[in-house]
Amino acid sequence: MKSITIKGSQREIVGKVATKALRNAGKVPCVLYGGDKAIHFSANELAFSKLVYTPNVYTATVELENGEKYEAILQDIQFHPVTDKILHVDFYQLFEDKEITMEIPVKLTGNAPGIVAGGVLRFPYRRLRIKALPTNLPDFISLDISNLEIGDKIFIKEVISDEFSILHPEDTVICQVSIARAAIVDEVEDEEGEDEEGTTEGEEGTTEGGDKASPEETKE
Repeated sequence: MKSITIKGSQREIVGKVATKALRNAGKVPCVLYGGDKAIHFSANELAFSKLVYTPNVYTATVELENGEKYEAILQDIQFHPVTDKILHVDFYQLFEDKEITMEIPVKLTGNAPGIVAGGVLRFPYRRLRIKALPTNLPDFISLDISNLEIGDKIFIKEVISDEFSILHPEDTVICQVSIARAAIVDEVEDEEGEDEEGTTEGEEGTTEGGDKASPEETKE
């Protein structure tokens, strides 16, 4: 998995006053968890642009001014409710021999014949929750949909790997090609039209052949 470097300065003083001063200076207060003790540091807000404002998933290399480096993942981020400025970031430290759980994006490749034929792609799982060692974390999970006809589905069991565990039931549908809603409505309307036409013909037949003759017709 690709990594982004976050250069920071360790914080000696924590608290509301110090935190406010950092934010006024364009810095973001951060905490790194997972090690022997929590490490408080700050980094420029611009340093998080590639890590936060992207659909991709990255690990982070936290580099402090004292030369210490830590491999980590983004665990939590807080935004200002009005300005959307980053207020606080939590990281979780990675270790080579310890598995980590992450949500990995799913990318589709190919063109499904079912879509060309008028079907609609249903893609409910754009990210999958997986568990793996840091070195085995994929950038994304690729799905080839080039053979999907209308009604076909791709299940979790079809993307199982030896390098990571997928934390979803094997019968979970990742994506499928379904018949378009408009096509279903048209089909129903056609069936209703056929039923009404059949009923009209039957009623006319009854009128012509099944009614009793009138008195005048009897005299004749």
